Amino acid sequence: MAVELKYGMVGGGPGAFIGDAHRKAIAVDGKAKLTAGCFSRNYEKTVACGADLGISKERCYADYKEMAQAEAQREDAIDFVVVVTPNASHYEICKAFLEAGIHVVCDKPVTVELKQAEELERIAKEKSLLFMVTYTYTGHVTAKQARAMIQKGEIGEVRTVLTEYPQGWLAFEDDWGGKQGEWRCDPRQTGRSNALGDVGTHVENMIATMTGLKIKRVLAKMDVVVPGRVLDDNDFVMVEYDNGASGMYWASQIAIGCDNSLRVRIYGSKGTILWFQEDSEKLIYIDADSMIHELHRGYAQIDPSAAKYGRLPSGHTEGWLEAMGNLYSSYVDCIVTMGKGEFDVSMIDFPTVSAGVEGLKFVEACLESSEKGNIWVDIAD
Repeated sequence: MAVELKYGMVGGGPGAFIGDAHRKAIAVDGKAKLTAGCFSRNYEKTVACGADLGISKERCYADYKEMAQAEAQREDAIDFVVVVTPNASHYEICKAFLEAGIHVVCDKPVTVELKQAEELERIAKEKSLLFMVTYTYTGHVTAKQARAMIQKGEIGEVRTVLTEYPQGWLAFEDDWGGKQGEWRCDPRQTGRSNALGDVGTHVENMIATMTGLKIKRVLAKMDVVVPGRVLDDNDFVMVEYDNGASGMYWASQIAIGCDNSLRVRIYGSKGTILWFQEDSEKLIYIDADSMIHELHRGYAQIDPSAAKYGRLPSGHTEGWLEAMGNLYSSYVDCIVTMGKGEFDVSMIDFPTVSAGVEGLKFVEACLESSEKGNIWVDIAD
């Protein structure tokens, strides 16, 4: 019988979208069970939410510090915690659980400041704890297929990249997007960036994951377009990679008609890869003879390193929840093998806290570039 781990959650209470999504994604494979939580700053709401989720009152906590300390002392302690709170609270919550010796999963961006992310990376390394940052789109089978093809040299050396993630949900004046939008537009809760930190970090991470390239420097124009807003809602970033290739990123939340339109175009010396998140069952590969190949999830041409994450036959669509579930599948397996003394870092197939650090380096360099008049800014190693 497969080992079932126990996990807790901070955040994700009544009306929260992302916490419920994480719970459903974890449940896809049944490898972990929710047994504890601090779902709200309001203890009564936490208890009520816990009751709805089948959690005993004694495992529902008034605050995250109490939860970290209490769970660490239990014989049946949680194996990992999932942090799904507004950005500004990530650092303190993650730090509390790491210091208690508990593995951590955190939604992106991992923190609002680079030095905070680097400290969490250091603590996790010192304590030999696994820390996942949920850049969900990297979990798609077809995204993993793109990575495998690029690693094998099927498109040759990457020459240029065009990637965009436009949304339209915050396009209108006096419309703050409800509960989910309000905190994202508030610098006290989300940090110094909105669109770039929220969806632009997905762009940065997806390209890093697919290509393996590191960004050398950036030139950013971060605009505040909608009247009344304080933080960026439309961003353009020119990128230069360590191999000399160039790229252009666009992150926006004012693009009317767009939902979650993450699109990746990678042009190499031997071919091209096109990947569209909203049509993620397929990957388009154009070879050196301009022949267009459409690869579909569920067929034999999908590399085994990607195909192993498929759950359904071709034509039975898998989507965003399954992609997040794929990240959790690798994460839980790594915790289990670590507990058996059989873990090796080569087993990791999920975004780690180091990926979160790279995301913060990217955001902070873009902020500096934009604030100084759209100049090139180096990203330090």
